[in-house]
Amino acid sequence: MFEKVLVANRGEIAVRIIRACKELNIRTVAVYSEADINSMHVQLADEAICIGKAPSSESYLRIDRLISAAEIADVDAIHPGYGFLSENAHFADVCENCNIRFIGPSSRAMNALENKAISRTLAKKAGVPIPPGSDGLIENEQEALTTAKRIGYPVMIKAIAGGGGRGMRAAHNDISLIKGYHTARTEAEKAFGNSGVYIEKFIENPHHIEFQILADTRGNIIHLGERDCSIQRRNQKIVEETPSPLLDNKFRDLRKKMGKAAINIAKMAHYTNAGTVEFIVDDHGNFYFLEVNKRIQVEHPITEEVTGIDLVKQQILIAMGEPLRISQGDVTFKGHAIECRVNAEDPFDDFRPCPGRIDMYYSPGGRGVRVDSHAYAGYTIPSHYDSLISKLITYGKDRRDAMDKMSRALGEYMITGIKTTVPFEQAILQDPNFRRGVYSTNFIEQLLGGARRELIEEKA
Repeated sequence: MFEKVLVANRGEIAVRIIRACKELNIRTVAVYSEADINSMHVQLADEAICIGKAPSSESYLRIDRLISAAEIADVDAIHPGYGFLSENAHFADVCENCNIRFIGPSSRAMNALENKAISRTLAKKAGVPIPPGSDGLIENEQEALTTAKRIGYPVMIKAIAGGGGRGMRAAHNDISLIKGYHTARTEAEKAFGNSGVYIEKFIENPHHIEFQILADTRGNIIHLGERDCSIQRRNQKIVEETPSPLLDNKFRDLRKKMGKAAINIAKMAHYTNAGTVEFIVDDHGNFYFLEVNKRIQVEHPITEEVTGIDLVKQQILIAMGEPLRISQGDVTFKGHAIECRVNAEDPFDDFRPCPGRIDMYYSPGGRGVRVDSHAYAGYTIPSHYDSLISKLITYGKDRRDAMDKMSRALGEYMITGIKTTVPFEQAILQDPNFRRGVYSTNFIEQLLGGARRELIEEKA
């Protein structure tokens, strides 16, 4: 058993990890930037160490400072959470070389899935369908044009590193391709320190469905079902649910095939710990591999709700060398869960970030309602990081029950002093197409179009 774990992150995920450690009787060390001195994770941890100034490049992305903090605090392991260095193979390797357990996949597995272009090759070897695209990195404009002509427009330009929708641009012609190529490279370099991009065919009207996996160090791999993450803005998820209404209503046979594909990819990469294999599904029931997220996902709570399995605790136990105590046949799914990401953004002004001080904060409650958050009244949302305030999760006996609870919970949520996405998510929950489970990744663009937008803004 680990005696002490350093949490190399901030915000709600740091709080989530600290809570899991406490329940396992493991002491925790929080690290924080100068901007996060009053953050909840700093207050909840047993120890806290400042690692630098507000910009993440001077704090949460500084491997040397994180390792120094870990050595000063004499920890057994580091949990990277999501974002920042969570998918950085070099960081995992440094931890291993310093005899500090990295609570995540090994550096070997990370290198096997080093970037999305390499992951496509691995998926192909595993017999998993991939969208037509470039064989590797796109080095210049001419190569981009040649690839787009070969596979046909529309295409998607994607950063090989990172996630969160950054470094991604769709192109429907040569002009938008050249513009998107340079924009994606610049954005990727700024966000991930890696400007590499590749190109793949853009699937029209796609559905974004991912499978949660757990893999121990002894070769045992299971999946914990799917999450439908198709409600997105600018390729960033805002509402997720499980099970997927698309698979439930139209393509039930896909669930088994996609779960098997996720496990095959993990085996091919010699993957360990928690991870997520992402796919897109078209309207005809064809599915294609997207990428592997080599970390805990923001939306992991909905999987916990329907399976009863604590994913963060499983991460810690696997990192300690414990074998999985559950087999694929032991995994059962009960009910339905939905998550809304509540962000400090103005959804009616192109989702402009709205950092600032929270004057009043009242979170909803009641049966089947869970709130994962680091916010409180008087807390200031910094301008330096992701705008996530909380994750609101509801669980019901079926999809309608979960939706009704979410509508009620959003109505109870009171956050004043800053703008949030709550009113917009209320509109999503009342939308007839969402209620029927008929939506794809262009849902929000349609919701914000014309008269519907005016009606939503009027209600908000």
